[in-house]
Amino acid sequence: MKGMIFAAGQGTRLKPITNNKPKALVKIGGITLLERNIRFLKKYGINDITINIHHFSHQIVDFIKRNNSFGLSVSISDESEELLGTGGGLKKAEHFLKGDEDILLINTDIITNINLNSLFLFHHLSESIATLVVRERTTSRYLLFDKDNHLTGWENIKTGEKKITKPETINESRPFAFSGIQIISPVMLSMITETGFFSTIDLYLRLAENENISSFIDNDSLWMDVGKYSELAKAEALANKLV
Repeated sequence: MKGMIFAAGQGTRLKPITNNKPKALVKIGGITLLERNIRFLKKYGINDITINIHHFSHQIVDFIKRNNSFGLSVSISDESEELLGTGGGLKKAEHFLKGDEDILLINTDIITNINLNSLFLFHHLSESIATLVVRERTTSRYLLFDKDNHLTGWENIKTGEKKITKPETINESRPFAFSGIQIISPVMLSMITETGFFSTIDLYLRLAENENISSFIDNDSLWMDVGKYSELAKAEALANKLV
């Protein structure tokens, strides 16, 4: 299993703390978000990790060097000159990720104690090209899955925008919130035809027309997207429970 941490975001929702540092180096409970996720992946035997960078990219490179790559094989996918989004970032990092191993993708601002072994097993048994970790929680944007837990669409309940990939299943589809964690099979890398800036969600929606994209429903683990400055205290409290 390989891993990729999406750390290229500009962290605009965490300003002013990200005025002089990347979101990945914001500390929660005295530990940077990036280190938390590196150690999280390492705990589950993921020793080959790619990190994409953009905002204050040199700080992340220096951080990895100072910590001797945490004893892992760490590759840097540099997006300093052009931010590419999660999908574009995945495509740019393809040469680091290609091979025969599945790839665990996680956003750098996620803190969680999800059991990745359960996720690995589910993905293997699903025979899907990708498995997305989802939760039943309130948000404005939802992924839609049919009774077989296969991706059928996306909707924004605030704007009313919808993207439906399998119209015949829409009446039986259920909404779930994406958790920023996913596993992809290596074959999926060759299916990426999009260019420039795009998200993995847009990629999954296109592929779902002909391929199975599965959901792994996780309502039991501790989880948080550290997205807003006003929520840092809440993130600190959650991080204390993860120790």
